This record gives sequence, structure tokens and C-alpha cells, in this order.
Amino acid sequence: VFIAQSRASGSHRDLEDEELTRIFVMIPKTYTEEDLREKFKMYGDIEYCSIIKNKTTGESKGLGYVRYLKPSQAARAIEECDRSYRAILAEPKNKSSESFEHDYYSNNMRQDLRGNTLPFCMQPEFCSFEKTEPRIQEPVSKRLSVVSRLPFIQEQLFALFDLVPGLEYCDVQRDPHTNSEYAVIQYSTAASAIYAKYKLHGFEYPPGNRLTVIFLEDGNDSSE
Repeated sequence: VFIAQSRASGSHRDLEDEELTRIFVMIPKTYTEEDLREKFKMYGDIEYCSIIKNKTTGESKGLGYVRYLKPSQAARAIEECDRSYRAILAEPKNKSSESFEHDYYSNNMRQDLRGNTLPFCMQPEFCSFEKTEPRIQEPVSKRLSVVSRLPFIQEQLFALFDLVPGLEYCDVQRDPHTNSEYAVIQYSTAASAIYAKYKLHGFEYPPGNRLTVIFLEDGNDSSE
């Protein structure tokens, strides 16, 4: 890997500080900073490791940074580490970390779905849902309900479900009886809703927080 530097980018060390020596990785929530260092020290000299934690609970979010002394070491770590770490170059520190985390989740979700770009009727996993088969026991509709243990951020939830074509709206609501939040998602077709439920029910977003996705009655004939 060769990393070129623009003549207009300022001092070389400043550029390294901002962009070329810090990597961002997805890790098990049980990892400590020492575990993280141990896994990545084989690729070069590490200046520091840090784990991103929930500000309220102090629990790991399953994400971390590793800062190397040289850009070549960071590049080697990205190329050679296990794919499960999903290592990328970290954004400069002046970018909001929460914004970067959201982009990271969304990009990885797109990668997860990228292998499923055939029309629904042509995908092997969808071909098994035939009208004559009793595999889908619940009524099907174009509307979904999403429940999460963590509070929803509507913009992030919209971005996640918008990865499936045909999203019409995403609305976060509160149950007056339990005071808990849930989201209502609606697609333009039942096929999109089925696919979204199939891919996103049980999906961890953010990592460690499983989404529960079920069909909601939308007033249409589900037999269609």
C-alpha cells in the first residue's frame, strides 16, 4: 500500500495525526483495551488503544480505535486483520464520533445487504416463500412495528430501513400504557416489508441491541 500526500495538505505529521495512523474497528463487547492491543500489536507499534463506551452505562459499544506510529502500520492492520473486525481508517477527530459511528453502522449494513441485490422473486432465500406454502404463519402487510431496548433516534432508524427499497415513512411512537417507544415503518409494497422483516428482525443496531420486527395490520387484504 502506498499513501500519497497532497502538496496542499500541510505538514506530513499533521496529516498523519488526522487521517492515516488511526483505525476504527468492530470488536466483541467483552474486549478490554489490553485485549485490543494484543490483537493488533502484530501489525506495528501502537501509540494507544481506546474502546468506545456508552456514556450512561459505561458498557462497551463493541467499537474501538487503534492508533499506530506509522501510516504503513495502520494500512497493514486494515489489510491483514480478520474481516470480522471490519477495520477502516478512522475519521479525523474533529468529526462528531456519533456521526462517524452512525455512518459506520450504515455502511456495514449496506455491505451485509449488497449480496442480496437481485429482485425479490429471483433470490433463493425468497423463492421459498410461496403462496401455497404455510411457512408464513402471521398476517403479512406493508407496515411493520419495530421494538428496541434502547431509545430510537428517528433519523438513524429511517436510514437503516431505507436500505430496503420502497420505504414510505418511519414514525417513532410511545405506548401510553407501558410508556415504551416503538416505531412504525411502512413500505410501498408487501414484498419490501417482508424483505425488511426477514433481514432486520434480530439485527443488532447498534451492536448488542437486537431489533424486534413484526407485521402490523394495514387494513389491506393480507392474502394478496
